[in-house]
Amino acid sequence: MQSLQNQDQQVLLENYLSALGLSMFLHNYQAYAKDAARSGESPERFLLALCEDEWSHREANRVNRAITAAKLPFFKEFATYDWSAVENIPKSRVLELAQGGYLEQAENVLLLGNPGLGKTHLAIALALSACRQAKRVRFYRAAKLVDELMTMQHTLKLSSFVSRFEKLDLLVLDELGYIPVDPKGTQLLFQLCSDLYERVSMIVTSNLRFGEWNKIFGDEKMTAAFIDRLTHKGHILEFVGESYRFRHSLQQGLQSEGESKPEAG
Repeated sequence: MQSLQNQDQQVLLENYLSALGLSMFLHNYQAYAKDAARSGESPERFLLALCEDEWSHREANRVNRAITAAKLPFFKEFATYDWSAVENIPKSRVLELAQGGYLEQAENVLLLGNPGLGKTHLAIALALSACRQAKRVRFYRAAKLVDELMTMQHTLKLSSFVSRFEKLDLLVLDELGYIPVDPKGTQLLFQLCSDLYERVSMIVTSNLRFGEWNKIFGDEKMTAAFIDRLTHKGHILEFVGESYRFRHSLQQGLQSEGESKPEAG
């Protein structure tokens, strides 16, 4: 009779745990209970262990959902960045940004300079750090975002589309100016960034320096206004150096040339 009652209590407990969404409690409570009984741990320590496991599980799921929602094209971490590729980007400054203080103040990060120096790499690493801090992040190639803005305007869905960005903590705008876009599209991009000004942080990467941004917008006043909004509360990192991809290809070429030379005999 006692055994049957215990079974009923176990079924009831598991039903409650399932209904409450405490999946790690449900999965681990029996093993943790046995360990606690063997080691003489208090009920509070037993519950604490279950809570810690549940929290870690939920935190991992939350981070995974945030990373999935960010639509990153690939993953890049600070640990794999070649800091020797740039001459004037302090690693300490980038890692300080990764702590997320700029997000709390809705500040921007601008990564400008020569191609092939890892601007997108660092932008993605910063985006991953933000995801791990419970921030809502979205990554876009600039030309792709302009295309979507124009499509949404054409289908009369622009307002609802823009409202999604207003819920973000961070918008990553990659390769601004890399591909020419329709002038009407740049106006929509300017309007979007104006709407997000001082509300949502942006990370912008571009191979063009500010003096060349008029090529993107084709209008000096709009260009000046766009730069003004981005830099007002912005952290500007200018990349100077030789393309990592070029150096890598050159090294491979020299290595292959060395291997192909006949041995002296």
